[in-house]
Amino acid sequence: MMSYESDKLLSEYLLMHFGTDAQLMPWDFGPKAAIGFPTRTVSHFTNSQQEGIRALDLGCAVGRSAFEISRHADEVIGIDFSENFIAAAEHLRTQGSIDYTIQETGKTTTSATASLQSLPADIQPEKCCFRQGDAMNLPSDLGSFDQVHAANLICRLPHPEKTLERFSDLVTTGGELVLATPCTWLDEYTPADQQPDGDTFSWLKDKLSSSFKLIKETNEPFLIRETARKYQWTVSMVTVWQRL
Repeated sequence: MMSYESDKLLSEYLLMHFGTDAQLMPWDFGPKAAIGFPTRTVSHFTNSQQEGIRALDLGCAVGRSAFEISRHADEVIGIDFSENFIAAAEHLRTQGSIDYTIQETGKTTTSATASLQSLPADIQPEKCCFRQGDAMNLPSDLGSFDQVHAANLICRLPHPEKTLERFSDLVTTGGELVLATPCTWLDEYTPADQQPDGDTFSWLKDKLSSSFKLIKETNEPFLIRETARKYQWTVSMVTVWQRL
């Protein structure tokens, strides 16, 4: 299974989550609609106007979606398996910024800073906390949440059904679950016998429909810049579920 602890991946994710549009996609003819994925997925919650929201960002990476959720929630917990990602998110929460490098070409890099000051003014980092953890083995005392956000996580887990089974306990009655997945099932992440036999959407409906009602199914593109001339452009399937 690929490690998410490298400085290279940390920089790529900081850029994806906090970089400017020009930093992430400097080409006029590039797929600019894929910019801002960590905020677009959060926008699919339909219950963000209610009072007293407690939220979980599972697989939070370096924290952009968790900070976005803090605009309307009273408490946001971000959990990721990568200690490197969690350390960066916590540094941003407490210090307000973190320096990193953008890979250009070859050995050429550009210095950059991820800063909360560049985010919307109603971001409330004091309402966020970040923890290292395993999405397949979450603490039993984590409690329940009005919103659970899990973006590009499910198809990166060795045993994804363990996480799907836990969602019924994690989401409060009437609460919402937003799942985003590019459905890129790969053996180096998920053993073949743990992957869906058919299409991912049907598999999710089969696993979740006893406890959740499907509200919405749509698609969101996202972009990871590796160098100034090499990018990953991918489309995630986004499903929104309400706890019965």
